[in-house]
Amino acid sequence: MNKKYIIGIAVLIIVIITIIAAFSMNTNTTRADDELVVAVDTRNGEPEGGFDPLTGWASGHGTEPLIQSRLYRVNVNDTLESDLATDYTTSSDLKSYEVTIRDGVKFTDNSLLTAEDVAFTYNMAKENGAVDLGTLEEATAVDDNTVRFRLNKPDSTFPYKFAALGIVPSDSYDNTTYGQNPIGSGPYKLSQWDKGQQAIFEINDDYYGEKPYYKKITNLFIDHDAAFAAAQKGEVDIIELPLSFANETIDGMSKVNISSIDLRGITLPVVASGGTTEDGSPIGNDVTSDIAIRQALNVGINRDEIIKGSYNGYGIASTTITDPSLPFNYQQTISDGDIDEAKRILGEGGWTDTDNDGIVEKDGRKAEFNLVYFTGGADSNFRQSIALQVSEQAKEFGIAITPVGKSLDEIIPGVGYSDAFVLGAGNPNPYYIYGHLSGSEMRNEYNNMPSYNNSEVDALMEQAMSQNLESSYSTWARAVELSQNDIPFVWIGSHDFLYFVSDSLDISVDTHTLFPHTGDIFGNIYDWRPVNNNSTS
Repeated sequence: MNKKYIIGIAVLIIVIITIIAAFSMNTNTTRADDELVVAVDTRNGEPEGGFDPLTGWASGHGTEPLIQSRLYRVNVNDTLESDLATDYTTSSDLKSYEVTIRDGVKFTDNSLLTAEDVAFTYNMAKENGAVDLGTLEEATAVDDNTVRFRLNKPDSTFPYKFAALGIVPSDSYDNTTYGQNPIGSGPYKLSQWDKGQQAIFEINDDYYGEKPYYKKITNLFIDHDAAFAAAQKGEVDIIELPLSFANETIDGMSKVNISSIDLRGITLPVVASGGTTEDGSPIGNDVTSDIAIRQALNVGINRDEIIKGSYNGYGIASTTITDPSLPFNYQQTISDGDIDEAKRILGEGGWTDTDNDGIVEKDGRKAEFNLVYFTGGADSNFRQSIALQVSEQAKEFGIAITPVGKSLDEIIPGVGYSDAFVLGAGNPNPYYIYGHLSGSEMRNEYNNMPSYNNSEVDALMEQAMSQNLESSYSTWARAVELSQNDIPFVWIGSHDFLYFVSDSLDISVDTHTLFPHTGDIFGNIYDWRPVNNNSTS
């Protein structure tokens, strides 16, 4: 065969392949009016254990699981609204709750969802620790439509747990396979999961509630730079980015920053070193255990400057564990960023700079310690930036803080109870305060990392849990106020979440509040609508 003829055929084949590839890439940017492609860090990205609420998928903070139903949702006012449940009643001693669920709800395998499935889900979650259900003794099905939650002590906050778990089927649930092939009763079902690449959710036609407008959602599991590049090409409708991208622009997309109640702060061990946990992890710190160090940091750190810097201006300062927007909020009035006051506190506490190196010391010990931040996850750079900025500010009044990045396995078990740690917290349920301040929760993984133990604070929190929920808010606030005498944490403030959203899409930001620590952009998916009939972006 003629050599030129062969070369010509080869060139033609290459051209055809190129055209086909280009056409395929172009079709990826075209979506039907009721389809979305997103790249968001919802629930901290791709779930390692699959889409299983009992291994952490969308559990704990009232996030929208998409695939499964919850008993209740938390609305934009941080209050509960019905989902699978229609009502609940409470015993006078707040140790028992009965929840009535909808009749005739079906799972996507066509089996009927009953109270037995609800009881099974909650009992399994308590057993494996998927959700903090410390006050739950047992959940039992009274009949097909009624489930009873029996508690081990009064807990007025327990109804918020009704928004913490997606319900799984008791008859067919298998913890080794469910995450890959989840069966639920939520607005969507998982139609495809390409691990490491994407998950595709399609509408559940048998969903009992108001169906979302969008019948198909593809969530891409790609890093932030790749997401930004995809958005610039018009290949995605929503991307979530770190606050460091706040000054960027993308043609055809609007920048949307959504406020949250997700606080950042630093833990400060309040006990001296010397002890160890059962696994051998060190407990305590000889510098941060001195109250003068903690008080100086609390008044010397400039929260507004950290929000301008690390937060890129997208946040609200908070001096305590409660976000200012919460109904049980208490904010300490202090001289924030007051270097002179910080130096005065240190001096009165016996900390002076005797060798003129800029760092104070006491009894021969330098005021220096490590501030650990988690190096994994979507916001690792954010946490690192906070640690660096706190370190720089502390130097100005004589405390040397060394930022240290570590993996979760190096923190707990590890140095999490002996070093300071950049922590996230916040929840519409005031019970999270109990987790961080209660002596009974001391060193319970990420609960009460500073080893804080104050019997008066504990008594106030127990009192709050025995009160009507709304009446308890002022008691929770008093517990927070009292804990501020001891400063087991230095809190900085809540941060916004940053998204770029297609101009053809309205995500109704006013109907949803984002919860820690994942953003949960899908929390109001029922309210999303196209701005116009343009099917491409």
